[in-house]
Amino acid sequence: MQIILQKDVPNLGKKGELKDVAPGYARNHLLPRGLAVQATPQRLRELKQRQEKQELINQQLEEQARAQAEKLNQVKLDFKMPAGEGGRLFGSVTPADVSEKLSEKGFEIDKKDIDVDQPIKSLGDHSAVIKLHPGIKAEISISVDKDA
Repeated sequence: MQIILQKDVPNLGKKGELKDVAPGYARNHLLPRGLAVQATPQRLRELKQRQEKQELINQQLEEQARAQAEKLNQVKLDFKMPAGEGGRLFGSVTPADVSEKLSEKGFEIDKKDIDVDQPIKSLGDHSAVIKLHPGIKAEISISVDKDA
């Protein structure tokens, strides 16, 4: 029996997927709990339309992410931090700090999307990778100078 999943079902599939399952499993478990609906021609057309619409939205988001990545690749952030001898910072530059500086420059990036290889705890030049979209990343340079 063909069904369209309405919610994610462990060991079966994700919401919106078309699956073949045993009729008893569909009738007794999936359909009564609202986890799936029977795949009728009407519902299959609706599913196809939803998938095409989602694909179009994903393409637009990907294009926007590529354009933003080009701009971000040219960004250089400057931080002034108190440091001790040997260039060790009192604290560190965190992804939250990077996100805040980026928002000052007009880029709204969540701190969870900023990947710093190692904690920035020293003076000098560093880099961070920003995940914008699956498969699209931008790299920014970060300069940390001693606060006078």
